[in-house]
Amino acid sequence: MTRPSGSVPIPSRCTILVQPMSTQLTIPATTPGRFGPYGGRYVPETLMVPLFELERVYELAKADPAFQARLQDLLKNFAGRPTPLQFAARLTAKLGGPRIYLKREDLLHTGAHKINNAIGQGLLAVKMGKPRIIAETGAGQHGVASATVAAHLGLQCTVYMGTEDMARQALNVARMRMLGAEVIGVESGSRTLKDAINEAMRDWVTNVRTSHYLLGSVLGAHPYPTMVRDFQAVIGREARAQILEAEKRLPTHLYACVGGGSNSIGLFYEFLKDADVKLVGIEAGGRGNGLGEHAARLAAHQGFTGARPGVLQGTYTYVLQNEDGQIAATHSISAGLDYPAVGPEHAWLADQHRAEYAAVSDQAALEAAQLLSRTEGIIPALESAHAIAGLIERLPQFKPSDLVILNLSGRGDKDMDTYTRLLGKLT
Repeated sequence: MTRPSGSVPIPSRCTILVQPMSTQLTIPATTPGRFGPYGGRYVPETLMVPLFELERVYELAKADPAFQARLQDLLKNFAGRPTPLQFAARLTAKLGGPRIYLKREDLLHTGAHKINNAIGQGLLAVKMGKPRIIAETGAGQHGVASATVAAHLGLQCTVYMGTEDMARQALNVARMRMLGAEVIGVESGSRTLKDAINEAMRDWVTNVRTSHYLLGSVLGAHPYPTMVRDFQAVIGREARAQILEAEKRLPTHLYACVGGGSNSIGLFYEFLKDADVKLVGIEAGGRGNGLGEHAARLAAHQGFTGARPGVLQGTYTYVLQNEDGQIAATHSISAGLDYPAVGPEHAWLADQHRAEYAAVSDQAALEAAQLLSRTEGIIPALESAHAIAGLIERLPQFKPSDLVILNLSGRGDKDMDTYTRLLGKLT
């Protein structure tokens, strides 16, 4: 992907085409809320006060022993951390490549990594005295996690979800309603995650005094990309300790799927300073390379078109857009990867060549899901299946001595209708 240099213009509320600044990789971000030129706070004035309040409360919470103790207690005794790092012996033998370990985020309460962030932000809502949380969801897992945490903490919960996603994730809609959440279908636009975020932000603008927006990925205005990453970084911290105990060395590769990017940055972050550990994020290649056929923002080297720097929903990052700067339609078999932008920290890591991003097709993800199911007895979420497919496609690049950790971000219960319909009888 060509990454031209230049300067970042004055913030705008609209989607704009701008050129990134040339910078040097610095960890953490060079400026709070910025990852090189990416990130920032591009929102209406109405939201500036709650964002400043959230940033202040989060900074206080990081240094508050009582908050941290409550967070760790819920992660352990409610969510089920630490999750295992499982050696995938039969998958390793079947592929004949590197030694493969699976970070089992699918074993968490509610079935995915989303609960890590939902617990953290739910506690922040309580700390701010806000009795209601607003959430958006695509695959439904963040909505379920938000509804779960809201019920546990005694908060009201409203979840926005595109009606296209509601149709393909009916089980998760039922789970959210069982937990007491109000699920509001969004009919605008492509009726997917982008549109759900738009409606959630409109709600937040109207109800900022009583409501906290529990954003589910490393997207949006500062402090969300940093804060969500911090809540998800527990994945990488655990994985690092576990692989050192199991193999007495660091992995050579990390693999994770990338929608907004929270599960992947959660795994990657603890390893950013380890130059010999390759970070590989796998996006949704959908059904073709043309604009509207995929959701690949950082895989232009594979011929995927449409991604350029711009502002979407509060942050400056790579966005799929047409020549006029209008947000492009996207497609993925996976509701959780079907989003036109990517987290700003991922854009920065791609620019600096610290992480590699590639895309795999719908069909490759389906086949990878079936392979894992039949070799390891684990049915993965469609999102996680993309990461497995990405690893499979790169087998010729591996040496037998290589060591891989793949983040199994969620389980496949929610996707069984899709699997059954597209794979036929699962025999």
